[in-house]
Amino acid sequence: MRIGELAAMVGVSTRTVRHYHHLGLLPEPERLGNGYREYRLRDAVLLARIRRLAELGLSLDEIRDILADAQGRELREVLEELDADLARQQAAITARRNRLAALLAEAELDVDSTVPPELAAVLRTLPQGDSPIARLDRDLLTLAGDGPTGSTVAGAGSSSAARAGYAELFGPLATPEAAARAAAHYARLDELADAAPGDPRVAVLADEVAGELATRLPTELLSTLLTEVDDAGAEQWLAMMSTELSPAQAEVVRLLMRRLRGRLTDPDRLPPAPEPGPRSEPGPEPRPESGPRPAPGLAASGLDGRQPARRYREPS
Repeated sequence: MRIGELAAMVGVSTRTVRHYHHLGLLPEPERLGNGYREYRLRDAVLLARIRRLAELGLSLDEIRDILADAQGRELREVLEELDADLARQQAAITARRNRLAALLAEAELDVDSTVPPELAAVLRTLPQGDSPIARLDRDLLTLAGDGPTGSTVAGAGSSSAARAGYAELFGPLATPEAAARAAAHYARLDELADAAPGDPRVAVLADEVAGELATRLPTELLSTLLTEVDDAGAEQWLAMMSTELSPAQAEVVRLLMRRLRGRLTDPDRLPPAPEPGPRSEPGPEPRPESGPRPAPGLAASGLDGRQPARRYREPS
């Protein structure tokens, strides 16, 4: 047989036959006096075996190992691995189809509907409006499910456990009363856009939010979320936050994290959420303590949860 006849008999292209020759899967046959290859029945049988194994999804390297094992032990092991891999793929496809079915069943769809289901439920509970801080919260949450599994914090591929934590954290906002309180906190953070980090409203707001979270958030969940924020992989997220928040807003976040960490080490240290009262008027900006001014960066902003290099005296 000539190469075209062999290829037609087995159901492959002549290019495939030449490729198998090049890789050593299909030995070169003897050539006739005119230089043409002369294929025999054994070549057709071997080529058909290669084609069948390739159709099962085996790589050419695996096929080479299988063909070299006359007892067929390698074939059984490879087929068992292939079957397990196909089962995983089938499960993944089923999960994706179920997710698509859930999306198609929604009355209203937008691009953010495609976030993981736990976070989609959270986004539906967040207050809507023109608040820049509220929009920032929504944007960060849409990033919380992206990236490689096992990374940390929004935008770094949060684990499913962390996403469930976000959902549990924001779950109380499903009530109208809690949503109204959240909207009020957003509004007060917005008012700090042009304030100084030492503004008296900063510590008051941090205390109120910390008190509310202390009464609503289980200690175990609080520990998990703070660990996510403290993880070294959160540096990129924290740096992004430092560019989105004003110095006073960043100080609220820093103080809030410190208050919540204090609750983990001393549950009695954090008082209950205070009753809303008259807001303090902004005071003069405190002068920074003496010492060299740090270069702008994450540590200087205080968003890494540590005391910033440029410290401001907290109001008494």
